[in-house]
Amino acid sequence: MIPQKPTQQDYNNWHNDPNNWHLGMFYHNKQDKRMFVPKKLKWAGFTINFANQKAILITIAFLFFLYTLTQLK
Repeated sequence: MIPQKPTQQDYNNWHNDPNNWHLGMFYHNKQDKRMFVPKKLKWAGFTINFANQKAILITIAFLFFLYTLTQLK
């Protein structure tokens, strides 16, 4: 059995569910496989899905990259 791709309605329901937003700004939903999701205020851009391991690794790598740039002399 092939899992179905979530519909736009699924994405909207997940986005509007307050249980998926921690402290009102951190999105965490294991069912949502997207790395980047619209922020709670959609016009404000995107945030990462903290339930997605790839998104966490990319964020850590980016922060490490920024840190090494600041340490170069």
